[in-house]
Amino acid sequence: MKGFVTDLVSTIIPVYNRASMLREAVASVIAQTYRPIEIIVVDDGSTDDTVRACDELAKKSPVEIKVIHQQNTGPGLAREAGRLLARGEFIQYLDSDDLLLPGKFQAQVSGLRSDPGCGVSYGRTRYRHRDGAVEPLPWKGSGARVETMFPSFLQSRWWDTPTPLYRDEVCQKAGPWTDLRLEEDWEYDCRIAAQGIRLHYCNEFVSEVRDHDQSRLCGGPLDSVRLKERARAHSLIFSHARSAGMDESFVEMQHFARELFLLSRQCGAAGLSMESRDLFGMAKSASGEIRARGFDFRVYEFLSGLFDWRFVGKISCYADKFRT
Repeated sequence: MKGFVTDLVSTIIPVYNRASMLREAVASVIAQTYRPIEIIVVDDGSTDDTVRACDELAKKSPVEIKVIHQQNTGPGLAREAGRLLARGEFIQYLDSDDLLLPGKFQAQVSGLRSDPGCGVSYGRTRYRHRDGAVEPLPWKGSGARVETMFPSFLQSRWWDTPTPLYRDEVCQKAGPWTDLRLEEDWEYDCRIAAQGIRLHYCNEFVSEVRDHDQSRLCGGPLDSVRLKERARAHSLIFSHARSAGMDESFVEMQHFARELFLLSRQCGAAGLSMESRDLFGMAKSASGEIRARGFDFRVYEFLSGLFDWRFVGKISCYADKFRT
């Protein structure tokens, strides 16, 4: 395990074709009231002037900013490239379209220092619409005080990438980011959740996520490629939850079981029979013995054996839309 530089906060920013927003993201880190810091920008195969913008930023602040240029690998592996270079005692992941508020590091490092038993500090995140209007309430679940990431992370990743500040040792124990291109951040955080680490809550706004009209990996239709990525992510998340002792007695696991069943039907409709079958099995396991013998599970399994996963998936998705 690599060592770290005490007190240093390392910010890792993957970027792909977002020059102007990258400059704003980097500026928000430079504006932190806390020092020492380092910024690692990972240009993930950009094809526009983002390449030049990265080099200009590094030239302007060579002590604090480092740049990696690499072929496109997706956000997870881009973050991993930055993490391997990071030297900080604390790790901040920041997407190139988001911002940190000036007092973030000061507040969260202080919080982690005050409670050595906590592995991650999080605070309130605000949401800015395209027209510049800001939601007055904290975004997602970032305004609620929660002791641990599981079981609530089975319902959703209730913070965004800029919200938490991690101890480096927590990231080291979690291991490398995967090559997932969808839900890679949720899967990563569930690996951290499986460590059972306690959370420090910072009761102030620390970051901002912004809506915009530039491309996002998380947007787009649920085609077979995207569904396959989601299936892989959900499978990994389920295994992390199981390793942490999450079973059907948790309401959150029941929620996740329903999500697995829905994703199974969607994968079947898209022709991903193997993924559909595997997710269906996970959904039954997550539901528990009694629920797994329910009418809907028994009928779906019977029809899948009688016909095939694709046909039953299509019929079920059509029925879901009709019910909606």
